[in-house]
Amino acid sequence: MLANALRDRLSRLWTRGETLPRVEGSEPRLSENDVQQCLRIAFGGTLGFVLLKWMDWTYGTFFVVNPILLLALVPVLNASIARQFLASVFLNNAFTLVVQGLFGDNPAIMLLLVLGMQLVLFNCMSRGPLFLFGALSVVGMHVQLNFASYPSTDISDLVWCNFVGGGTTLSIVAMMHYCFPDKAPRQPPSRPAKPPSNRRHEVLLTTAVAMVVYVMFQVLDLSDSLSAQIASILILFPMNWFGAIQASIRRAAGTLVGCNVAVALQLVLMTHYSLLWLVALGLWLSLMLFARHHVMERVGSGAGLGAMTTMAILFGQYMSPDKDLIYSSLYRTSSVLVAVCSAMLLIYLMHALLNRFAATRLIRSAA
Repeated sequence: MLANALRDRLSRLWTRGETLPRVEGSEPRLSENDVQQCLRIAFGGTLGFVLLKWMDWTYGTFFVVNPILLLALVPVLNASIARQFLASVFLNNAFTLVVQGLFGDNPAIMLLLVLGMQLVLFNCMSRGPLFLFGALSVVGMHVQLNFASYPSTDISDLVWCNFVGGGTTLSIVAMMHYCFPDKAPRQPPSRPAKPPSNRRHEVLLTTAVAMVVYVMFQVLDLSDSLSAQIASILILFPMNWFGAIQASIRRAAGTLVGCNVAVALQLVLMTHYSLLWLVALGLWLSLMLFARHHVMERVGSGAGLGAMTTMAILFGQYMSPDKDLIYSSLYRTSSVLVAVCSAMLLIYLMHALLNRFAATRLIRSAA
């Protein structure tokens, strides 16, 4: 009885009084489904991190970031979502092996092939039903092609880690949905029909900006700017200028908070951050806090998701006794701010250009 009462009390505190009536204009409160999603994200991301460090795998983004993205972007798991996720893993690996392997030394052909694939993926996102497949494929393709472009990268190891990470991610997500199922059925999101001009506008805008991001990361030596690269792609998910404004602000704020929390955790742990269980506990607490903010935002790619992916990248890629997380955090904060500001300038220029033509003009009432 005492344990049940304590659990109910903690649940009410966490949801800020879910049992009380909602007052108009007051802060939104978490539902039971929201609490379950927070638990799935926190435990899923932490479990991926523990497996990564325990098995001594490389490319932490495949094992820590992917579970968080899948659990945060889609609050349910069904056969369609599993197929889309696995299809994105196979597509990115095949593209990296075949295209990068055959034409990696020919920039002109690489640009044309990447451009064609980006058009296909952003078209999938614009149409709606295959949004998850397009989104995960775009993020994964940019990350893998950037890694594979460096001579020191073992492409077979990169592809193998992505395969293992894909299977591990899907297993973790399935386990989290089994351990922390929704308490009530969820309503599927509505997808209003878009005018053809809006779809053309979205696909051309996002493809053009993504291609510039790809070229910049290929030309410049930015191997340590994974957060900036992912941030530049994630702010394209609204697929229009007006949504990208809010997404960029939230993304920058989330990255800043995530980096500061990572630095604070290292300062708290000091010489003890080589103890895996202590680091995992700090990561779990951080992810739980950011997951709560994420589900309360109700915007998909917002500040909460930005903070979670920043923590996942810092802990998955750079958390080790021989690396300075403080320098990595400061570097990521500055690089993300530069990347987001540059991407927003490109998005605005493409938005203004495409709106000059009736065939690609964005109709806001239907956006």
